[in-house]
Order: sequence, then structure tokens, then C-alpha cells
Amino acid sequence: MKTIAVIPARWGSTRFPGKPLVRLAGRPLVLRVLDACRGSGAFSEVRVATDDERIAAAVSEAGGLVDRTSPDHPSGTDRVAEVAAHLPSSVEVVVNVQGDEPLIHPDALRALAAAFDDPEVEMATLIRPLLDEERANPNVVKAVVDLRSDALYFTRADVPFSRDGDPVRRWAHQGLYGYRRETLLRLAALPPSPLERAESLEQLRALENGIRIRCVSTTHVSLGVDTPEDLERAEALLVARSSRS
Repeated sequence: MKTIAVIPARWGSTRFPGKPLVRLAGRPLVLRVLDACRGSGAFSEVRVATDDERIAAAVSEAGGLVDRTSPDHPSGTDRVAEVAAHLPSSVEVVVNVQGDEPLIHPDALRALAAAFDDPEVEMATLIRPLLDEERANPNVVKAVVDLRSDALYFTRADVPFSRDGDPVRRWAHQGLYGYRRETLLRLAALPPSPLERAESLEQLRALENGIRIRCVSTTHVSLGVDTPEDLERAEALLVARSSRS
């Protein structure tokens, strides 16, 4: 089974323009993500999907593979799907690794890729234990899973509700996804769904259309870089991680 990683990267972030080439500890953000994917050993190849010449040049100079994609894609999933549509049939699994996740741990990437050893898995994502202080934060997406660790729902609300106050396992979603290639192409062709629009959570489109999502647990906490302040936090975490290794 051939598994590849695709890193969608665009220049025009509303909150942080030029984010993929902002330097984190001296290295562009997108190359930090590329390094993590390569270092995991989980992928036959790693590709960066972008519509921007500056990003493409930086990745190429670092020896990375680049796919030039349309500037009109509304999401990273659509950008990854454009790449997947032109891949050879030997590629069975495509993992979408966001270009603003420089601290994604190689163990987490390996675990996500390994989910597809189960032939029943169509789509997979990462979850981690939810911290109590995150429960009321709508920016931390919560995952509810069944006994097979397939997703029942994703929401910004504080769920599940414990009526009698008994302890209940709570999960936070980490927004990396793997797909069977055919599943990704089918999902990208579907229109936005009602719950997806209500929660502003793209993964609900899959659930509403009957696509099961296997949730792979990890203890490794990543950090998406959406603002300059996030970049400062990521640099501090990177230094702390380096000091422990």
C-alpha cells in the first residue's frame, strides 16, 4: 500500500499573510512541516501543494516535491484533492498534513498512516485527551467516538454531557486527515452539508454523507500557527522539545 503526504500551503491567509514562509527557529514554517513528514518514515513521498511561486521556490530549493494548484480552492482539502486526482493508481492513501502544523510529532503521523492497515478504514484523523480548561473553548473542537473509535460527531460545544456527574472520556480533535484516495475525491466533490455549515467544521460533511472516520488517539499535542502570537508559542514549544530530546 503506497501512502503519501500532501501539505497544502497558501500565501493569502487572512490573519497571517505569507505564513508558510515565516521562519520558525530559523526555518520556514512549511519546511518544518516537510521535515516532520519526511522524518516520520510513514510516507512513500511528501508533496507540497501550493498556488504561490514563492512557496514553490522555497520548497524546490529545499529538495521538496511541489504541485502547483488552482488559486480558487476554498479549503486545503480541495487543494489536496486536486493533487490526488492526478496521482497514479498505485497511491492508495493520501494524508493531508496542514502546512501550519510545524510541531506535529512523527509518532502521530505514523499512527495516522497505520490506521489504514485496517481495510475497513476509509478516512482517519487524530484525537487527543481533552483538558478540562478546554471544555468551554469553541476553538478546541471536541470529538465523540464509538467503541471502535469511529467518530460519532465533532463539535465546538462541551460534549458529552454527564447527567450524573460521573467521569467520562473526553477528546479533542487534531485536524490532520488521511483518506483512501477514492474517498478523498468523492468527499471533495460533495457540496457543503448542513451541520458542516452550522459548526463550520468540514469533517462533518463526511459524517453526514455516511463516510466513517476512524479516530486515532495520540498523547502528542500539536499547535496550529494561525497568528504571529501562535508563532511565538510554537518557537517556545520547539525549544522545550529540543531540550528534552
